[in-house]
Amino acid sequence: MGKRRLWLPAAALGLMITLLAPAGAMAAGQSDTSAYAETQKEAADKAALLTGTTYNITSVQYALIDHGRIVVSGQTGRNDEKGKKPLTADTMYGIGSTSKMFTTAAVMKLVDEGKIDLDTPVVHYIPDFTMKDERYKQITPRMLLNHSSGLYGSTLGNAFLFEDNDTYAHDTFLEHLASQKLKADPGAYSVYSNDGFTLAEILVERVSGMDFTSFIHQYITQPLGMSDTITPLDKVNTAPMAGLYYPSFKGQLPNETVNSIGAGGIYSTAEDLVRFSQMFTGQTEGLLSDLSVQAMEQAEYKRGMWPPDADNIVGYGLGWDSVDLFPFGEYGIQALAKGGDTILYHASLVVLPGENMAAAVLSSGGSSTTDQMLAADILLHALKEKGEIAAFKPDKSFGQPVKAPMPEELESQAGMYGATNQLIKAEISTDSELSITSPQAPASPAQTFVYTADGTFMSADGSTKASFVKEKNGQTYLWVRQYASLPGLGQIAVSQYSAEKLEPNDITPDTAAAWAARSGKQYLLISEKYSSEVYMALPAVKVNLFPDAPGYMLDQKITGPNSSDGELQIPVMAGRDNQAFTFFTQDGAEYLQAADSLYVREDALKPIYAGKKSALTIPSSGYSRWLTVPEQAAGKTMDVKMPKHASFAVYDDKGACVYYSIIGGGHQVTLPANGKLMFAGDAGVKMEITIK
Repeated sequence: MGKRRLWLPAAALGLMITLLAPAGAMAAGQSDTSAYAETQKEAADKAALLTGTTYNITSVQYALIDHGRIVVSGQTGRNDEKGKKPLTADTMYGIGSTSKMFTTAAVMKLVDEGKIDLDTPVVHYIPDFTMKDERYKQITPRMLLNHSSGLYGSTLGNAFLFEDNDTYAHDTFLEHLASQKLKADPGAYSVYSNDGFTLAEILVERVSGMDFTSFIHQYITQPLGMSDTITPLDKVNTAPMAGLYYPSFKGQLPNETVNSIGAGGIYSTAEDLVRFSQMFTGQTEGLLSDLSVQAMEQAEYKRGMWPPDADNIVGYGLGWDSVDLFPFGEYGIQALAKGGDTILYHASLVVLPGENMAAAVLSSGGSSTTDQMLAADILLHALKEKGEIAAFKPDKSFGQPVKAPMPEELESQAGMYGATNQLIKAEISTDSELSITSPQAPASPAQTFVYTADGTFMSADGSTKASFVKEKNGQTYLWVRQYASLPGLGQIAVSQYSAEKLEPNDITPDTAAAWAARSGKQYLLISEKYSSEVYMALPAVKVNLFPDAPGYMLDQKITGPNSSDGELQIPVMAGRDNQAFTFFTQDGAEYLQAADSLYVREDALKPIYAGKKSALTIPSSGYSRWLTVPEQAAGKTMDVKMPKHASFAVYDDKGACVYYSIIGGGHQVTLPANGKLMFAGDAGVKMEITIK
């Protein structure tokens, strides 16, 4: 996701530390899988479950560390397509947002050195950081690390590429922020934000005078012996990377490169991640101070607006997704957790600081949630095997609902609610029932709840409670608490404001007409690089207007004939990655600007020339070109003579990608009726096309 074009040399050897072990014992972090036989079997069985037909995850790798010794380690699943490269403990995976813990540790290292103060504004350290909103001057490093900065969320154009370490996303990040405003007062509430950690990555570089990759190697990976942890700016050998697959494509995909490194671009292994965990379990000296480690473990989310206390898998510390991960609190144990998801890789690290234990699970396919559940399961079995817990707690439930009379004033909470890219309709009957539906999915059945004596609505199976909360900011939220169980993996608990009630938004007739003309129209991405992963699915934004939410485009408030803004103030996750839209017309075509991405309206597309030979050149802007498949060309074979630094993709009439040259190999494809074609490449690149 960025444009540092040159490979960086390996970082110089950093501070070496000695980890004390009993005489004759192995060095800390070294594997010793002779113990924990029951836990090893449990981990292997559950990993096999994940890679089996129930979950169909491509591959899984796991490790458990106890007091500095790796006592469980393994992997299972499919790797390379030909079956010649077995999965090993050294097979590397992208760890996605688990990278944020490296960014946090790097910031806290500089805090320990007195070079950063968590509560001094970021502009003190990055003078050229600026935004259209003067409140940006209040943003502090603490707010970057606890997700309360007020930044929109994810400026990730050209960040997810196939085997391409272009540093564009990093190098242009401050420029893109300069054109944005904030969605909330800094510090008002915590809601997940990738951009906060990209800015923290730049903070580390500016304060230390080192590039981020060199910094984490010198101060983290080398002292901890993490030889299998790298970034895209190291000399990446793709041979030891876990094989990647995608349901829509046959065969193995190229390796994934995530170039927003501080937010999600690091590669590692499960064993290396549990070595990293020693920074948080008192097994290292000289890397981070006890004060910094303890500061990271505090309930930072409580500094701002947040739902009332409840069992949860989300509760932000500094960097951590959770500083009190369910279900460990049921056993009186504090658990820290950080998960990560890219498009293709997934990861989770769960640390028990009081027990000096941690587990990491990485996967190709799946999700960070399933990885986290396996990591938690491994830890619980290890605790039981070593006698720290006597028995496993049963799954929790709210019990069977007993309908109670509902106060009449609750009927006023009915209406339209919004979350990022979502509309939710809440209907409340006089018969004490709540019905939740989505105008975006009219065929989906309603979720129904009955009012109970404790003042909440409850699902029939007792797994979910819903209620309405008017917060101190004057807004009304739909608060949902849920216990969810996955077969063979255990149970998670979620508590969050799922949506915010939409306030009336009257717009002028001219504004209404401008948006009505866009309703149902698609806008196709033109600013993404030729090597981008996003082309695996049709990269488009569709303008959807619904009569139940006048004045809104889904959750975005329409602010003028050519603009809308995501103004909802929702903590935790449901308000993440909202954004502002700006439309403009140039050379007869309408364009959409959203964060750092540019789209063109589908009406502007012209048909590809259906004759035998034609040529297409990428314009000087470098923007991709889109064409339609006319009736005369449907069913014919298109052959593209491809230069370097270019690609093309073909989509059918439903928007499914039927061919992408970066993946497919060869350059021939049958053209689908009413399909769309995308051609991308460096500015000035010419592609010769034959149709027959």
